[in-house]
Amino acid sequence: MTPARPALDPELRELLADMPLMSELDMEALTQLRRLPSPPLDALLAHRQVDRREVTVPAPDGAAIALSVFSPAGAARAASAPCVYWIHGGGMVMGDRFGQLDIPLEWLDRFGAVVVSVEYRLAPEATGTAPVDDCYQGLLWIAEHSAELGVDPARIVVAGASAGGGLAAGLTLLARDRGTPPIAAQMLICPMLDHRNASTSSRQYSGGPGVWTREMNEFGWRCVLGGLTGDAVPPYVSPALADDLSGLPATYIDTGSAEVFRDEDTDYATRIWAVGGQAELHVWAGGFHGFDALYPQARISATARRTRTEWLDRVLSPTSAA
Repeated sequence: MTPARPALDPELRELLADMPLMSELDMEALTQLRRLPSPPLDALLAHRQVDRREVTVPAPDGAAIALSVFSPAGAARAASAPCVYWIHGGGMVMGDRFGQLDIPLEWLDRFGAVVVSVEYRLAPEATGTAPVDDCYQGLLWIAEHSAELGVDPARIVVAGASAGGGLAAGLTLLARDRGTPPIAAQMLICPMLDHRNASTSSRQYSGGPGVWTREMNEFGWRCVLGGLTGDAVPPYVSPALADDLSGLPATYIDTGSAEVFRDEDTDYATRIWAVGGQAELHVWAGGFHGFDALYPQARISATARRTRTEWLDRVLSPTSAA
């Protein structure tokens, strides 16, 4: 029997009624979803004065990792701008570096930030630490080219949504443990943090159609783990496994009350606080997975996006202690 679920925000419930939903995901459905076109980038850039640059960096195994760099154009560019390193969602099995790009581009508008988005390799073709290792190579490139990019190396923010949020968390742990490069803050939007699917919220969103269900989540994790089980699963892949969450940068986590990842996300914030870390947590009442990206026009979505931006404003301020 499926546990009772928190009610959806009324406005979101109306909007969601017209969206085709799935219960499960398999390789056949994944193949079809991967054939869908990328988000229309031209529409996002049409009203912005932005310089775009495409870069390729090598992975340790020789694979090419594509990065898209978006900078304020010409005179609008600061000499030492903040940088947002964006990691897209898609369950680690689909999507590309242009996914949910409207979110970090708002921070380019607001802060003059340079936005770099990474094309990490997807599961099941890439398994284990390969996706987070790809993200790490992109982060190293940003740090090594900060002067060329006009980026302040002390103000690099790692951000991502859903699977991208989980990869951002894993990347931040990896950079902490390797001692470089420094990350000023991590922005984890409804992050995918725990492969175990053992929480109450995971059980609540099982057995029916949804934006991202327990069954879809299990498929994504099976693909990325590639047979890894138990102690063999690295915390850089499933960040909830990390024994030590001390020494992390300022962290923002948000999630909806009506989604699979609610409990693992709130637990991650709690564990950061438990070791004296700085984390801000928002659980949006009635929000389903990815609500603010799918329906940015909804009132709750606008509030969630504005709240993130206000937090970044505080964190990126020269007077911030973060």
